[in-house]
Amino acid sequence: MSTDRVRVETADHVATVTMLRADKHNALDAGMFAGLAAAADRLRTEPGVRAVVLHGEGRSFCSGLDVASFMAGPVSFDDLLAREDGRLANLAQRVATDWAAVPAPVIAAIHGNCLGGGLQIALGADLRIAAPDAVLCVMEVKWGLVPDMGITQTLPRLVGIDRAKELTFTGRRVSGAEAARLGLVTSVADDPLAAAQALAAEIAGRSPSAVRAAKQLYDRTWAGAAPAEALLLETELQVGLLGSANQVAAVTAALSGRPAEFVDPEAGAE
Repeated sequence: MSTDRVRVETADHVATVTMLRADKHNALDAGMFAGLAAAADRLRTEPGVRAVVLHGEGRSFCSGLDVASFMAGPVSFDDLLAREDGRLANLAQRVATDWAAVPAPVIAAIHGNCLGGGLQIALGADLRIAAPDAVLCVMEVKWGLVPDMGITQTLPRLVGIDRAKELTFTGRRVSGAEAARLGLVTSVADDPLAAAQALAAEIAGRSPSAVRAAKQLYDRTWAGAAPAEALLLETELQVGLLGSANQVAAVTAALSGRPAEFVDPEAGAE
């Protein structure tokens, strides 16, 4: 899939999602919102995808909302914040939160500016690799606003509520190196895209059934599930894996030292 704003390419079981507005540091206009939402929706059921890399073309990951484009129309802020019937999140939130619905792990490769809405998109990924000199910022307070692209579901759980408040109240900028110390990103690398691609390839070499189940396990219990519910889910997922074709393939590969031959789950299957 390719649009004016977002491109999706798949090779060797890894999908690469690229934001394509390099001249504007991949700032979020109506086309970018639509393209990202469409990419996440597609990857929910894309056959054979075992890992996803999300990044921005050019000098930045994403510099946040393109305010001028919404002031000029034809898409307004009201359109961005409106909810379609049956959807929990509005379009602004979906470009950050819909990555959780992608069965495969999503890795954000962060370089340059990762500001405001751009940071919230990165926080919606499962993992984040940042350049040491990347610039990350919860910057909405600068405009007299609150962050509203799903940040309640991500930031406080990564860095703690007090640090989330400090970053939000001040709008201060942090480097990729500091972000790693705070827990805002998973790790740093001089070439975050290459590091993300290498990690995606490693994940793609594991049982896709086990990796999908592990993502479910953590995402469904991370928000504070009751111990009984969380422990039951562990057992249910494990029972579903034991003796399956991919579990047998993993054991065979581990014992023989040969690469495993995994079967990808059917599109849309958890």
